Amino acid sequence: MIELEKDAFGKLIYVAKDGSRHAALPVRAFPLTSPEGGISLLSPAGKELAWIAEIGKLPERQRQLIEESLHQREFLPEITRIEAIDGASVPNLWHVETDRGSTAFRLKSEDDIRRIGPSMVIISGESGVNFLIRRVSSLDRHSRRLLMRFLS
Repeated sequence: MIELEKDAFGKLIYVAKDGSRHAALPVRAFPLTSPEGGISLLSPAGKELAWIAEIGKLPERQRQLIEESLHQREFLPEITRIEAIDGASVPNLWHVETDRGSTAFRLKSEDDIRRIGPSMVIISGESGVNFLIRRVSSLDRHSRRLLMRFLS
């Protein structure tokens, strides 16, 4: 069992078996395809401190600390509708509806649209924010038509 706590600044701290304390950053091994399995606790230098095979098997308090830390770190709005794309070629401006509200972002290159598996797509905006389309087939017809211009 791992021991975790938060410091006075709200950072996650991993307490090793020898009692030493280390700042820890939880990172999902497979954030999209298996978000509940395979979480690594990394030091600020990127060294693995501990491996968690399944977050659901942790005691409630440890699970809660890790989930809070992951929530602060992960920001992946999910596109639910593509309203419009200004411009026929890249760079262009995308107007989308997400699970966090309406927004617009600039797409620099068609390489910034990546398929993840058979139905999932990640789009990286110019500002560095990534947007997820969990299932292309769940988009409305208008949104799919706009997206397919870039996936073909």
